Amino acid sequence: MRTPRIEVDLGKILYNTRQVVQQLKPYGIGVTAVTKAVCGHPDIARAMLDGGAVGLADARIENLERLKHAGISCPLTLIRTPMPSEVSRVIQACDTSYNTELDTIYLLAQSARQAGRVHDIVLMVEMGDLREGIMPGDLQQIVREVMTISGVQLKGIAANFACLNATGPDAAAMAMFSELARHMGQDLAQNRGRNSSGTSKDVAGIFPEIVSGGNSTSLPGFVSFPCEAAQIQPEAVNDLRLGEAILLGVQPLTGAAIKGLFTDAFTLVAEIIEHKVKPIIWTGPVMPRITAQDRPDNGVIPGAGQRRQSILALGYQDTDIRGLTLPSGNRLVGATSDHLVMESDSKTLVVGAEIPLRPNYSALMRAMAAGQIHKVTKNRKPDVAKFHYS
Repeated sequence: MRTPRIEVDLGKILYNTRQVVQQLKPYGIGVTAVTKAVCGHPDIARAMLDGGAVGLADARIENLERLKHAGISCPLTLIRTPMPSEVSRVIQACDTSYNTELDTIYLLAQSARQAGRVHDIVLMVEMGDLREGIMPGDLQQIVREVMTISGVQLKGIAANFACLNATGPDAAAMAMFSELARHMGQDLAQNRGRNSSGTSKDVAGIFPEIVSGGNSTSLPGFVSFPCEAAQIQPEAVNDLRLGEAILLGVQPLTGAAIKGLFTDAFTLVAEIIEHKVKPIIWTGPVMPRITAQDRPDNGVIPGAGQRRQSILALGYQDTDIRGLTLPSGNRLVGATSDHLVMESDSKTLVVGAEIPLRPNYSALMRAMAAGQIHKVTKNRKPDVAKFHYS
């Protein structure tokens, strides 16, 4: 079979999705599955939907177009603020987009009117990650302005945690976010009341249709998976955007496995192209270029003498090398753009042998985007009752 390749077990992805959906259901929280790490791969997206996800989301319009062209008809959401240059594509490919800029919302509305559509808007609010988001103090004014724009419909509010900065949600942040959602719900309800009868209605306790409380980092706070975070009351939250927890079965902040989920749905397979015994330190007349950044050991070469060394046809051009876990008995020596060098205890490795590698989120994302890496799916119609999670 062709190498390098990524093998995808769709059954394990379906199973992981089903597990988190069932855990969140008692709290009234639905799962929007995020496909950006897998570049909108249609088979993987279908496995997420079969597991109970209510919709799909991605940060790149190309991935959402790929899903739409594959015939996937569930709600599709762009979760990165649209580029002004792509608003017409957003209107064509997406039901909903997350937004932080009024000027962009006006452009979306204009494009939607031209297409004879109404586009749904979710406002992303800054809750401490300091990446994207409307400042909380500015939110109400923007909400009221968006409600006056024809061609778009304000559907909800969203928060993001632990993407740019490693700060996860806590009870205080979630309480503040819920209060912002409550105020938005009141504004939306009062606007509907004025439009229908000319009078405001009692709107206490009303929330927007979508209150998205974060990504996979937020998951452990809401459900009973073992984690470091304290339990958080869901308050107004009715949606989580989950990618890493479903795909890899881990908690993003710590990398720890989430009990009850598969952590091995993806395997990156690379082929040995050279296998030799070589000196650990070169003593010949020409010194090799050795840089600490190419090794996970800060430049310290362990041991002395010689080592059994294999080269895999895989490099930084293909994936995040530091995000790979090698099989037991193998150690990463270093890597370049298209070579991965590992030291092995095994005496049976030969040229042409395939080595299975476990990717983390960064390695998975880059490998799925690499055109030279073949993507192979299996268990297209899985019987998940037969699975035993790791």
